[in-house]
Amino acid sequence: MKFLELVLKNFGPYSGEQVINLDPKTDDENLRPIVLLGGMNGGGKTTLMDAIRLALYGHRAQCSTRGNLSYSDFLSQCVNSHAQPFEKTQIELAFEHIENNQPVKYRIVRNWSKQPKDGKDSLGIFGEEDKTWGIDSLANIWDEYIENLLPLGISNLFLFDGEQVKELAEQDVPPATVTEAIRALLGLELAERLAIDIDILVNRKRKELADTKDLANLEEIEAQLQQLQTEYDVETSHGVSLQDELKIAEKNQQSAFDKFVSDGGKIAGERDRLEKQKVAKVDELENSRESMSELAASALPLTLVEDLLTQAQRQGEKEVKIQQAQMAREILEERDKRLLTWINQQEVLATKIDEIKKFLEQDVDTLNSSFLQGQASWLLADAETLSQLGNILYYLQNSEKLAKQQLTSLKNKEEEIINLERQIQRAAEPEEYKKLVTTLQESQDKVAQLKAKIETTNHRLTELADSINKTKKNLQEYSVENIDRRNREHIIAASAKVQETLKIFREKLTLRKLNKLEIEVTECFRYLLHKSDLVHRIAIDTNTFSLSLYNLQGKPVPKHRLSAGEKQLLAIAFLWGLARVSGRSLPVAIDTPLGRLDSSHRTNLVERYFPSASHQVILLSTDTEIGEKEIKTLRQNEAIAHEYLLKYDPKSRQTTVKEGYFW
Repeated sequence: MKFLELVLKNFGPYSGEQVINLDPKTDDENLRPIVLLGGMNGGGKTTLMDAIRLALYGHRAQCSTRGNLSYSDFLSQCVNSHAQPFEKTQIELAFEHIENNQPVKYRIVRNWSKQPKDGKDSLGIFGEEDKTWGIDSLANIWDEYIENLLPLGISNLFLFDGEQVKELAEQDVPPATVTEAIRALLGLELAERLAIDIDILVNRKRKELADTKDLANLEEIEAQLQQLQTEYDVETSHGVSLQDELKIAEKNQQSAFDKFVSDGGKIAGERDRLEKQKVAKVDELENSRESMSELAASALPLTLVEDLLTQAQRQGEKEVKIQQAQMAREILEERDKRLLTWINQQEVLATKIDEIKKFLEQDVDTLNSSFLQGQASWLLADAETLSQLGNILYYLQNSEKLAKQQLTSLKNKEEEIINLERQIQRAAEPEEYKKLVTTLQESQDKVAQLKAKIETTNHRLTELADSINKTKKNLQEYSVENIDRRNREHIIAASAKVQETLKIFREKLTLRKLNKLEIEVTECFRYLLHKSDLVHRIAIDTNTFSLSLYNLQGKPVPKHRLSAGEKQLLAIAFLWGLARVSGRSLPVAIDTPLGRLDSSHRTNLVERYFPSASHQVILLSTDTEIGEKEIKTLRQNEAIAHEYLLKYDPKSRQTTVKEGYFW
């Protein structure tokens, strides 16, 4: 399927008739997949997407601005403000698809007045060859016909916007609309619908077989079951609403706590403790100062003359050595006299004796000169005095070291006291502190109340689920005892077997489809990300369809490790993989496609995804998303079939479609 042309008449901000050629085939018969429409925010891009949805699905269309409006009110809202009362608003969408192995073209035409008759639009389906006469037979069954081409349930996987991608990227579990679309796309809802149809058939047969009394009892049980199911649905909806309120309340609580901390509330709550710490530190400081005073009152002042004391110690030691040398000289002289006397007695020549005597005298003089040369004794200290002086110097060294330690400790304590005083000064005033505490307490109470309500709701849901199961069991037992013994018991028994078979079929179908989807999503994500080492495999949960990422070693890759851009690429890869698995040749339309992507991820998407997403890709972009660099790349790659600019006039609040782009 591919869209050929979109024509708007007085629709939204589009005054008069605006024609947009969507055919990916260019005038030179080349196929280029991209049709690019540029426009500023508020210029009518989303309106074009709504127009395509509205043309295809009419009152079932999930348009962006409809909200809770009735279809009649929505159509009235879509009428251009400059349209004349007699002019109609009209949407035309021409498309082509393969039917019976042959290409066929149709044109969908929907028009209505400012006050739609019966709250509806007028639908016409025309063949491309004959635009005069509508095909009434096709218009009458159009909802069924379009469901076979592009089912409404999966349309959001092919016609999506940046906000949808953003929501899908930020949630661990896909939203309900995407989950339903996935089930429809994978064909899983067919088996579930068949299971429901079998239940309906079984209940119908039970009613047919029951007598009047049996039927009355049976209907009473069924009514009770219906009531319980309704209560369960209401409680479920209430639980979802409470969860949403809880998220908001928790966010408010965090904001209140942050304000409590930033405005000094936390410090104010600790004021008493800080004051006590300050008093204790002041006492420690005073004790340190007293210790310093005691140390200064002892021998510590002598450190001022420590160098003189050291010199005195050295002088005393030298004088002691001189005294020792003098004593040694006297001893040597006595020894030399005895030696000379002995030599004289040995009949040694007189000349030799004189030489020996001269040598001994010179030896004593040389020995003494090394100790006594230039030395003068003036201190005259004895050994005991020198010992006391050494003790004093040792004591001074220890005292000086201790004094330095105490000075460092004193400085640290002073800094701690200053820091405590700063913290106390930052503390909120009592009145402001009371307001902060009240606000924080109210936010905490709100969270606690919501959690209690959620707990109560969950408890109620459990009770209702138990009652539903019990009622179903009673219904089954009643049917078995009073109905199933009838001659059509085999229908109900066979239905149970079919249900079991369907259950197995659903499980195997889910595994087979999801296995293929995992491969496609992994391939798409790795292709878009261009990082082969980050993610090796992507697994999809069979129940929630949530994605789990694994690296080359098979270890999980937490989703929070991905950047915002990588998460958005993962969401796009998910949608791309779903489209590829569907096997449907459908066009892809993307509104604001490059929301939060950085330059590298944006380049990957422009070069790798847009030209390959489908045989036809309609892009609705601002000038900051597909900018000058991106448009140049797409043009060089010959990927663009048509370019349009949605020119919005803020004065008249009208949009005109012009050929070309911002650049």
